[in-house]
Amino acid sequence: MKRDEQDAIIAALSPVIDGIVATLGSFCEVVVHDFRRPDNSVVAIAGSVTGRSVGGSMSEIGMGILARGDQARDELNYVTRTRDGKLVKSSTMVLRDSTGAVFGALCVNLDITAVTQAHALIGQLAGLAAPAAVVPATTFGDDVDAVVDAIVDAYQLEQHKPWAELSRAERLALFRSLDERGVFAVRRAVPQVAARLGISRASAYSYLSQARSDTSEEQRA
Repeated sequence: MKRDEQDAIIAALSPVIDGIVATLGSFCEVVVHDFRRPDNSVVAIAGSVTGRSVGGSMSEIGMGILARGDQARDELNYVTRTRDGKLVKSSTMVLRDSTGAVFGALCVNLDITAVTQAHALIGQLAGLAAPAAVVPATTFGDDVDAVVDAIVDAYQLEQHKPWAELSRAERLALFRSLDERGVFAVRRAVPQVAARLGISRASAYSYLSQARSDTSEEQRA
């Protein structure tokens, strides 16, 4: 019955997103995600800001919400930059059934690139220009593999050294971080991460198992 209820909520939202986009205009995109199918979570989409279509994948933000499970909370009014340079202001609202279980999300994305550029121009003309804030890049696309690769690459860039130079503790921290970001909820993620890091699948599974074991011990302590 729970699945029937979840299906009904998604079915009810699907026509609503067209009305939201029709109201806000072409710079708006609204997406319904079904976390029960994390590899292809986009089940309904209206508008075109991120270039995705039905059957597409969630972003790094969505994976993080997925990883938090029923403890997930709404992520509101955050700004990211797409790989092609668009500035996107988003809000992601989790979907819950009557038991409180999180099973999906409704995401509203607004392309604010032109607005931001106009704001910067007015500031320059008025002599009030402020330093540009650093906005994190987010991978949006229909290919979940690209999102997984982007998360792995971003973590390695943060460490300022390749996998071969990481200590065992740092390697476990990498797998723990990827797990916390929801990467391993995606099918094929472990082999893909292994290939991206240049290690064997057996090693990747071993690091993930140890990282999860360490986390469980910390939680019990």
